[in-house]
Amino acid sequence: MSELSLKQMKKEWHGNLHSYLIGFIISLILTTSAFALVITKALPDQTLIGIIVFLALVQAILQLFFFLHVGQEADPKWETLIFCLMIVILLIIAIGSLWIMYDLNERMMDKNMTEMMMEHD
Repeated sequence: MSELSLKQMKKEWHGNLHSYLIGFIISLILTTSAFALVITKALPDQTLIGIIVFLALVQAILQLFFFLHVGQEADPKWETLIFCLMIVILLIIAIGSLWIMYDLNERMMDKNMTEMMMEHD
């Protein structure tokens, strides 16, 4: 069994220019598509939000493969575990933030509505 040199390992670990260009062009297309949909207002708001979220998820997955090379390692066990932990932490932060903002909005709207009703009477 021959050992790989550091230069060979770096070359094996990273992609080539061709894969980077493909990933970059697809990312540009996805970003431009989302931007064009928002600028033209071609779809109803709820549909537009769903499509933008879908395009963002596709682009995130694309960048994981083309730029971060997730799953292309020889032994991806630890990298996959760390990646899954990162996703869990990000979901906790994002969902927790949305939950807090929604709760604060409900509390403030109830208070403001009560004050407005009292002023009106």
